[in-house]
Amino acid sequence: MNRPGPLGRLGARSQRAAGLALVAVLCLMVPAQAQETAPPVTITIAPRPAVAPVTSPRPLPRPEPGEAVLPEAQAAPDTAPAPETAPQAAPAAEKPVRDPNRGAVTSLPIPRYVSLKGNVGNARRGPGLTHRIDWVFTHGGMPLRITAEHKNWRRVEDAEGMGGWVHYALLSGVRTVLVTAPLADFRRSPDPAADILFQAESGVIGRVSECLPDWCRVSVQGEKGWVSKAQVWGSDPGEIVE
Repeated sequence: MNRPGPLGRLGARSQRAAGLALVAVLCLMVPAQAQETAPPVTITIAPRPAVAPVTSPRPLPRPEPGEAVLPEAQAAPDTAPAPETAPQAAPAAEKPVRDPNRGAVTSLPIPRYVSLKGNVGNARRGPGLTHRIDWVFTHGGMPLRITAEHKNWRRVEDAEGMGGWVHYALLSGVRTVLVTAPLADFRRSPDPAADILFQAESGVIGRVSECLPDWCRVSVQGEKGWVSKAQVWGSDPGEIVE
């Protein structure tokens, strides 16, 4: 019987080692294959249970002697008291509505006519001495129309619409008219067919004695006569002056 030499014994050992290595590899591969073919695992998290709010019970009021205590289920609900409503104030007295056709100070008609008392009158931009002068009237007795009032000041305008705020002390209640026609006819009576007593040029100022709806009886330098309102400025159509 022949014994294997050193090389033969080495070959047998190599074969056994190779076999053991193959077995180890197969053992390692089996779990890997099983892991690949196994279905995935789903992990779920259960929802947290709802937590009721923590409240501390309110102590019940101590009953008065002889007072019955209701069970908690029958107790009145804890509701906030209704807000107190403020007492209604008494309605304020209504202010009387001011007539826009009357002056705020004198309650006289607005507009209305007056005349310049002196020979000079400063018309200012506002009702006060601190306001600058916009216009100066230089014809004494000239008619002016008041369009507004404020304390001691009157807003006035002349026949051309020029003017401003004038202190009431510079104005007079005497009624005058200004001739605006090139040549105004002053007649014996308020009739276009009446005799002409005299004539006056544009710019002449006359003092009014009376006025009818369409005529005024005017005095000019001592002469009196009736003139049509269409030829003068200082009295509105329909106005009656007695």
